[in-house]
Amino acid sequence: MFICARVCNSLSVILQEHSIETPHGLLHVTLHGTSNTRRPAILTFHDVGLDSKSCFSPLFKFEEMQEIVKNFTLVHIDAPGQEEGAATYPMGYAYHVCVCCVCVCIFRTVIGVGVGAGAYILSRFTMAHPDSVEGLVLVNIDPQARGWMDWAAQKITTLTSSLTEQILSHLFSQEEMSANADLVKSHRDRISKAPNLINIELFWRGYNSRRDLIIDRTSNFKCPVMLVVGDQAPYEEAAVECNSKLDPTTTSFLKMADAGGLPQLTQPSKLTEAFKYFIQGMGYMASSVMTRLSRSRTTSLSSSYSMEGERERSRTLSQSSQGGQMPPSPSHTMEVSC
Repeated sequence: MFICARVCNSLSVILQEHSIETPHGLLHVTLHGTSNTRRPAILTFHDVGLDSKSCFSPLFKFEEMQEIVKNFTLVHIDAPGQEEGAATYPMGYAYHVCVCCVCVCIFRTVIGVGVGAGAYILSRFTMAHPDSVEGLVLVNIDPQARGWMDWAAQKITTLTSSLTEQILSHLFSQEEMSANADLVKSHRDRISKAPNLINIELFWRGYNSRRDLIIDRTSNFKCPVMLVVGDQAPYEEAAVECNSKLDPTTTSFLKMADAGGLPQLTQPSKLTEAFKYFIQGMGYMASSVMTRLSRSRTTSLSSSYSMEGERERSRTLSQSSQGGQMPPSPSHTMEVSC
């Protein structure tokens, strides 16, 4: 706790990379943006097979995103052992992610932005600390634990496919692997040649041993939520199912056309526009100039999810690709410290 306080005192002077001591080891954190703000920090958490840089740098370096960067402190968390130069963890390490050591000790409140495994981790944190999270952006969320059939299929896949190919099938759909070969190849090369491949495997096994997120209309997030998924993403159905369980008055569902598992990399312009709109809806950056979504709001903001006649479950920010509109392994478990 004393180490966290020292980091906090330095944030207003120096914004850079920090290693924060937690009860479960060091947590690598990168900060940039403005340090003089009373607004919540934007806290990001990456997916398996990525780190904070490969997952979020293209998005937050995007030109249209700089308005947000200049008005908020950005906090990028690397899952334990996933950052560059991380020490190799022993096999059998019980994977534990301690988000609260960053959020509660350093910042009063945050806006969480998570992708894949990071979306699951930030969701768990938000449920345990509702007063610490003002908003939540979940990209490719899968709130369900692996069932016995999924577990058996994963065991077979482990025997027939390399770790790199398993993670690629998590990040990209089969359609996307064929249509976006260059992007897939770059991630295949990066993962297969990673010096901390054992750590990546531990994170992957830990994520596959996750528990269900208990989400329903009576036990829900207390903050605004924006769900984001590409129409070609491997977790499209999971995101749609999650959307059906959330409060439609506080949830927006953004289904991005012609986007796959990493929309923050392939369509940063559309995601930036949606993120600005989401933040504006929370009462921040009221003077921000909106372009695509604001001009097409009457046509793109609609209720589109229905099941057996039940409609208007959530607001959906649908986008056109043309017009620019918008059971677990007992020996390897991942715990999210809340």
